[in-house]
Amino acid sequence: MSKGGQANGNKYKGGIYMVFEYMDHDLTGLADRPGMRFSVAQIKCYMRQLLTGLHYCHVNQVLHRDIKGSNLLIDNEGNLKLADFGLARSFSNDHNGNLTNRVITLWYRPPELLLGTTKYGPAVDMWSVGCIFAELLHGKPIFPGKDEPEQLNKIFDICGAPEESNWPGVSKIPWYNNFKPTRQLKRRLREVYKHFDRHALELLDRMLTLDPSQRISAKDALDAEYFWTDPLPCDPKSLPKYESSHEFQTKKKRQQQRQHEETAKRQKLQHQQQHNRLPPIQQTGQGHSQMRPGPNQQPMHSSQPPVAAGPSHHYAKPRPSGGPSRYPQGGNPVASGGYSHANRGQGGGGYSGSGAYPPQGRGAPPYGSSGGPSGGPRGGVGGYGVGAPNYPQGGGQYGSSGTGRGNRNQQYGWQQ
Repeated sequence: MSKGGQANGNKYKGGIYMVFEYMDHDLTGLADRPGMRFSVAQIKCYMRQLLTGLHYCHVNQVLHRDIKGSNLLIDNEGNLKLADFGLARSFSNDHNGNLTNRVITLWYRPPELLLGTTKYGPAVDMWSVGCIFAELLHGKPIFPGKDEPEQLNKIFDICGAPEESNWPGVSKIPWYNNFKPTRQLKRRLREVYKHFDRHALELLDRMLTLDPSQRISAKDALDAEYFWTDPLPCDPKSLPKYESSHEFQTKKKRQQQRQHEETAKRQKLQHQQQHNRLPPIQQTGQGHSQMRPGPNQQPMHSSQPPVAAGPSHHYAKPRPSGGPSRYPQGGNPVASGGYSHANRGQGGGGYSGSGAYPPQGRGAPPYGSSGGPSGGPRGGVGGYGVGAPNYPQGGGQYGSSGTGRGNRNQQYGWQQ
C-alpha cells in the first residue's frame, strides 16, 4: 500500500510493482560494445526470435508500437524478449479505430505515422523491425532523423517518394501535401544496400515497403528464404556470453565523453586567454612601479625584489633606450625590463635573469604547449554490421539447410 493513497484518504489505492527476470543486455547496448560484430547466424537468431514474439502479439491483436533496440532484451543464454509495452494497444482487424500517430521512436517510425494517419495495424511494427534488421546488417541506424520532416526526407531518399501509383490512397493521408517531395525520387534501397546478402536484401525490401498494406507480416517474414538458407540461425545457447551492457550505460559513456571534450575545450580557451592577458613590454632600461590610487597617484613601492623580464616571442621588439617612458618616473627603480608586482616575474611565466632583451625570436616562449588532454571523438569502436556477401559460419544450427525443412506452420505451432 502506498503512503500517497493513505494521505489522500483512499485506503484502497496502492502501487503495483512488476518484477521480471534479469536480462543481461538490450540489443542497443550489446551492439554498441567496442569491437562487437554479429555473425550472420547470430543476426538470424535474434531476428527470428524478434519476429516470433511479434507474431504472437499480432495474433492476439496487440500492437507493440515501440519496437527499437533498447526494448529488445537479451540474456546470456541468447534468449531475446520484447519489453516495454507502455505504448502497446489492442487493435481490431478492420483498423477503423482512431489511434494516435505520436508513437514509435522517431528513427523507427513508419512513413504512414509520420504523414499523420490514425488508422493503422501491425504493419507499423514491421517497419520498425525492418529498421532494426538493416541496422544489424549495416552497422548503424539507416534513418537517423532529427525531426519529423528530416525523418521523412531520409526515408524518401532511400525508399522513394510515395505516390498513388506505389501507395494507393496516400494522397488522402492528412499531412501528405505538407511533406510530399517537390521532386521525383526513385526507390534506391536495393542499390544502396547491394552489398547485403541476396536473401537478406529481399526480406528487407519487403519490410521497408512504403505501402503498409503491401508490407510483409511477421508470419510471412519467418517463412522467408533468408531464415532457411545457410548459415541457418544458430542455437541461442551457442552464442557467446558477454559482460552486461544496456543502452543507459552506452548513453552514460557518451555523456562522459562529451563532458571530457567540453572540459578540454575550456582548458584550451583559458590557456589562450592567459597568453592574451600578458602585460605589455617595457622599454629597455625603464622600470615602473605599481601606482597607489589617489589624486596624486604616488608610486607604491613593492616589497618584492625586482626581477628582470626574460625573452618572449609574444612581445614586439623593445624600444631603444632614451625614448619617452610609458610609466611615470620615480619610486623604487627596478632592474631592466622587470616588474615590481609581487605576482609577476615570480615562478611560472619564465621571466628570469637580468639585462636587456635579446634579439627578437630567440629564447623559449614563457609558456609551455597547450595543457590538458585533447578530447577527440570516440574511437576504437568497431561496427557490428556484416560484410558482403561471403559471411562466416556461426554457432550451431536448427534443423537442416535448404530442403527437408518440414512443415513450417507445424514447427511454429501456427493454426492453419
